[in-house]
Amino acid sequence: MASHRSLVRLLVLCLLCAASLAEKRRYLSVSINELLSSKAHVDCPPTKKSAPSARPFPGLPFPPAPSVDPFLGIPLAPSPRAVPFPGIPFAPAPPIVPRIPISSPPAAPPTEPPAVTIPDSSGAYLDTLEFVVTVGFGTPGRAYAVVFDTGSDLSWIQCQPCSGHCYKQHDPIFDPTKSASYAAVPCGHPECKAAGGDCDPKGTCTYTVEYGDESSTTGVLSHETLLPDSQHALHGFVFGCGEKNSGTFGNVDGLIGFGRGKFSLSSQAAPSLGATFSYCLPSRNGTQGYLTIGTTPVSNQVAYTKMVQKPEYSSFYFVELVSIDIGGYVLPVPPTVFTSVGTLLDSGTILTYLPKEAYTSLRDRFRFTMKQYKPAPAQDILDTCYDFTGQPAIFAPAVSFKFSDGAVFDLDFFGVLLFPDPSVAVGCLAFAARPSTMPFNIVGNTQQRSAEVIYDVAAEKIGFVPASC
Repeated sequence: MASHRSLVRLLVLCLLCAASLAEKRRYLSVSINELLSSKAHVDCPPTKKSAPSARPFPGLPFPPAPSVDPFLGIPLAPSPRAVPFPGIPFAPAPPIVPRIPISSPPAAPPTEPPAVTIPDSSGAYLDTLEFVVTVGFGTPGRAYAVVFDTGSDLSWIQCQPCSGHCYKQHDPIFDPTKSASYAAVPCGHPECKAAGGDCDPKGTCTYTVEYGDESSTTGVLSHETLLPDSQHALHGFVFGCGEKNSGTFGNVDGLIGFGRGKFSLSSQAAPSLGATFSYCLPSRNGTQGYLTIGTTPVSNQVAYTKMVQKPEYSSFYFVELVSIDIGGYVLPVPPTVFTSVGTLLDSGTILTYLPKEAYTSLRDRFRFTMKQYKPAPAQDILDTCYDFTGQPAIFAPAVSFKFSDGAVFDLDFFGVLLFPDPSVAVGCLAFAARPSTMPFNIVGNTQQRSAEVIYDVAAEKIGFVPASC
């Protein structure tokens, strides 16, 4: 009888272990119809406007976000948090009134700084794989489609007279002579010193920003009114009036920086809107996203991890990634492989770049779980691709990032597989080995798709809420 009970206990233990393993061995899936539907509508919107002058801001509508995903041809559904602009003001959450005794005098409800929420979208229709928002510059305000980038500080747009070089962009180039609120920053101004202190022969402060892909912008450091939406204005906003711009910017009108430096939009907006911002980058399976400047209510499912500061890269947002789970299998890589150089969270980088040892382990495990699919040729840096033609659905192992404080970030299906060509069902593992010239690991925007990412700068933490848009 005792041996029988022992056998029963052993069987129960085995079943529990098997259940635990099954629970951890998670998969993501998407139907092939969802992936390739509406291919007739995959054409991108025009990237050059025929209007002779910039669109007034507000008063005329912004360029509508594409109604169809430019990559996959999937109809887009608006995010419930993205506010159409202009005409519909952002509705703040109702104040929370504390419960008090009847005999007490009424207490004022707690006040939060206002928040601004605007739509964001894939920049594919502007020939970029980064994400864009439309904001206003000047008085009267004019609308400009700009990339938003957490990996840089100074915001800029292309400006007349383009004395150096301006590339072809979506909207007419900003003319500072037609704005009543524009002012160049003079030499000797503290802001000029903070930007490097360079001056031209006329005594005007100049700036230069060079990016990791060798793109660059040079121009006049300036003050202007920035309008994130029709209800809010940031007067005296420090930005770059770019007169010499070159590189891989696609057809965007410029860039808005959300780094930790004093010239970023998030830093300049902090006194009036609070030291928090968040965004949800739209996934490729039928959603639009949003960008919020300021604090808004968040899901109770948010997973926060600490920000890590690196003095040599003071403008960047680092997190302490220590392990990666793929389909319930934790990569056999020591945490120090990740932590020795650190991991940057960046909305302006497309892919996620991992240490070579970690990437090789992830890639090999991914290939092991995808044996049922037909391999396809590598596409540039993407070396693990599959042809899913004829498959009714695609199943891929789920991938999760784990941080040193226990927080976990679960990736979306389209954060694991990237489909470079919308006309064919070929998908590639959306990761790469970190080049030797790259000083740290990077979690790029592809892996951040569909999750709300919350940057609580005041509290030094970053939150993730999967499946938010």
